[in-house]
Order: sequence, then C-alpha cells, then structure tokens
Amino acid sequence: MDRFVWANGLLEMNETLVIQQRGVRLYDGDEKAKLDVGVVLLSTHRLIWRDLKNHECCMAIPLSQVIFFEEQAAGIGKSAKIVIHLYPVSPNKEPGPYQVSKFSYIKLSFKEHGQIEFLRRLTEEMTQKRWERTPVSQAMPTATGPQAGRTRAVGIVGIERKLEEKRKETDKNISEAFEDMSQLMVKAKEMVELSRSIASKIKEKHGDITEDETIRFKSYLLSMGIANPVTRETHGSGTHYHMQLAKQLGDMLLAPLEERGGMMALTEVYCLVNRARGMELLSPEDLVNACKMFDPLKLPLRLRIFDSGVMVVQLQSHSEEEMIASALDNVSEKGSLTSEEFAKLLGLSVLLAKERLLLAEKMGHLCRDDSVEGLRFYPNLFA
Repeated sequence: MDRFVWANGLLEMNETLVIQQRGVRLYDGDEKAKLDVGVVLLSTHRLIWRDLKNHECCMAIPLSQVIFFEEQAAGIGKSAKIVIHLYPVSPNKEPGPYQVSKFSYIKLSFKEHGQIEFLRRLTEEMTQKRWERTPVSQAMPTATGPQAGRTRAVGIVGIERKLEEKRKETDKNISEAFEDMSQLMVKAKEMVELSRSIASKIKEKHGDITEDETIRFKSYLLSMGIANPVTRETHGSGTHYHMQLAKQLGDMLLAPLEERGGMMALTEVYCLVNRARGMELLSPEDLVNACKMFDPLKLPLRLRIFDSGVMVVQLQSHSEEEMIASALDNVSEKGSLTSEEFAKLLGLSVLLAKERLLLAEKMGHLCRDDSVEGLRFYPNLFA
C-alpha cells in the first residue's frame, strides 16, 4: 500500500479510461486495508482507487510500478481477488495514504464480481504498455489527503463525459443499423413485387413458355419467397381470408412435409411460412385458423393436436400405424431410447420424437422409465 500516491481522479492528456468496477476492497498484502469498499479504475497509465462514500479519498499507482499480477479464485465466503506485485518504493515517491508497508503486493477484492473482464483488460494494458508510447503531457497532480475536492470533481466529470461520448456513439451505431434494416425492408418489398410481376407474366404468356421452363421458373420464385402471399388487403378478413390462406399453405407445405416424414410441428410451420412470405408476416392466430380449414376444404393436410397439447401439421396420407411401428422397431432394436436419441435416429425435432414415443406408449406398444436420468422408453413385453 505504500506504493499508492494521493490523486485527484483527473485523467491527464493522453490518458484514457479503460475500465472501472464498483465494489472493490483493497488489501495491503494479506491484511485488509482500513478503507471502505470503493471503485477501481484502470487507465492506460494508472490503477486508480476511489472511496465510494468519501470522494475526497482517491489514490493511484502507475502501471509502470507493476511487476506481475495473478488471479486468486473465490472460496467459501471469500471474494475473487487479483494480486498485484509491485516494484520497491521509489526514493522520490510522492505522498500517499501509507508511508510504510511490510508487503510488496496489494490485492483487489471484487465484492460485486467483474474480476474476469478487469483482469483481461489489465493484461492487455500491461502487454501493450501504452504509457511508454504516449506519456502524459503534464505531471500527474497530487494532493495530500482529503484536499482539492473541487479538482477531483473535474476528474469525475471527465470520466462521465467519456462515458456520455461512448453512449452517443452507441446510439449513432444503432441508428445506422436501423437505417440499414429499413433499406433492407424496402428491397424485400421490391423483390416481392418483382416476383408477383413475373408470376403474372408467366400466366399471360403461358403458350409461349414450355411447361418445364414454367416449373423451373416458379421454383426460382419460391426460393425467393411466396410469389403472391395471401393478405388481408387482397382477400379481406374473416373466414374467406383464412380459407384462401389455407389453400396457399396446402400448396406450399406439401414438399416440406414429404421431406420431413409427413409431419411438422406448428412452430416449425410458422417459421417456414413467414420466412417465405417476406414482409407480409402471419400472426400465430391466423396460422392456426387457416390450418383448421384444411379438413373442411378437403386439402391433403390436416391439423392435429396431441394429448399433450402439441399442435402439428401432417399429411392426410400420413399413417399413424406406420409411425407407431417405426417407434416400436427402433426401440426394440436399441433396447431402449430417450426422445433425444429417437430424434437423432430419425432426423426429427425432439418434440415430435417424444410425441411419437408417447403415442406408441398410449397404444400399449411401449412402456416408460421416468427417473432422475430422464424419460426412457422400452418395449412393452406384456403387450
């Protein structure tokens, strides 16, 4: 502690604040210093400590005085610490809070955490040694004890000013990001309009374009999104809107459902549909209402609700018996399976894999073992 000198908290020219952390207590070696918890500030040139309650109490150590430092892990009832080993006291050292100390190191005890980031930034500064490349433009002003309070206030204002500048820069970056997002949204609308225009031209020139070219071109449009998304503006609201939306979903979801074994969770359908619709996003309520129209419209899809409440969209041709048989075969082959293991085997989501296993259990083909290790399914030997 005798390496500390009194400071006024004012950052010098060419000195930059790197990081600050509240809730730090000082130790003189292994002994707790007779000081309250305070704020430790790391600049490019100094390590500064300021008392939280008594702002007149502020002291600093030049980083050039640091030999090395190490981390001391937290223990039961003990906070994590950073141990800083220091060079011997200089003969011409300026006044400080301690005149003599039997220790050659200090400890920073972090009561409110933050030691990991502080240690990282301290390591960077000690590696770069910026205090050697950009020395301060004037001697560091000192004070003998609790004096020069007004000057110290200026130092605090300087730190606050730097934080305010950083906040303004952050606000500027956020504003620029949202401007880019707005431009992207405009471009997305233009792409949807372009796909709509191309789709109408295909209809007009149907005789001049071969069927293969039409199919290939429409696949390009679908990769860009739904060419003509059903919206409330184009199809009104209420039942008519949901019926038209259901028809469009019926065309769009056939291929993805076939690729996924004939069943998809409604949440997965929601993400897939909205990604394809571009800017014309669907609400969850409209999606559910549209899916409920599959059966009345005699579409090849249907909405299914499992006993657990999980909602899925599946093909009308999807065989429940095949699904149960698949679950039984896989469990019998492996001896037992969890939902995660079954999902990995079939390439399904864990949610759908669990529902398949529960369905097979409900039909009496499987039984379960629910333990601290999780839910595991076995073949029902009594069936």
